Amino acid sequence: MMVNLSNLSIRYSNSPLPYPPALDDVSLSLRMGEILGLVGESGSGKSTLLMAILRLLPKGTFVKGTITSEGQDLLSLDEEDMRLFRWDRISLVPQGAMNGFTPVLTVGYQIAEVLLEHSDIPIGESTKEVRRLLSEVGLPEDAYERYPHELSGGQKQRAAIATALACAPYFLLADEPTTALDVITQAEVISLLRRAVKKRNMGMVLVTHDIALASSICDSIAVLRHGKLVDHGTVEEILSHPTDEHTKSLLRAQEEMER
Repeated sequence: MMVNLSNLSIRYSNSPLPYPPALDDVSLSLRMGEILGLVGESGSGKSTLLMAILRLLPKGTFVKGTITSEGQDLLSLDEEDMRLFRWDRISLVPQGAMNGFTPVLTVGYQIAEVLLEHSDIPIGESTKEVRRLLSEVGLPEDAYERYPHELSGGQKQRAAIATALACAPYFLLADEPTTALDVITQAEVISLLRRAVKKRNMGMVLVTHDIALASSICDSIAVLRHGKLVDHGTVEEILSHPTDEHTKSLLRAQEEMER
């Protein structure tokens, strides 16, 4: 399975015309078994690209181009078909995912809710499956019964990853999944994502500001700036022969930080 973005341009309805579009004629392919790093500064269009794939952009947003998967144009699917596509085919670990749980429901209940809504698993087996998922992401057995405030930031992020994996999707979109985590927990979360993706032969898009992080986990890297795709290639190609000045400046900045 692949997801193909072709000549995708996006402009938010509240953006004055002199401003550039959020995405400007971007073409990319996402492949199963491949981890793509989407790198760029704030406002470069990274999160907009993910929201476009999931059709979660605000109403009134201007969208031009195509997003296709298995011969289907995702932009033309009706809302019910697209709702089924989310989680089942493509799932999301959003920015600030650790704050995305409802505080009055247990973590296990909320993951089971996603599983029951988007899969055919019997109700009686959902608890067992959620406990298995929580164990896979490194959480203790009693995490199922805990409320979000009873988990640390890193534990909530692991629970968010378990939620994204619940329906065995083909692709995982991870939008800055290590934000607000300490360095050790960041490394653990990245290692967890890598293992989960490789174990399932999933595809993943990792959104990050950190080109060094992307090069350590990804197979390929795409660099966005001002909504444009300015560089794209394998990790080796990007590190050895960057074609755009912005990519070169990101690499130089990383070298200076490591001195």
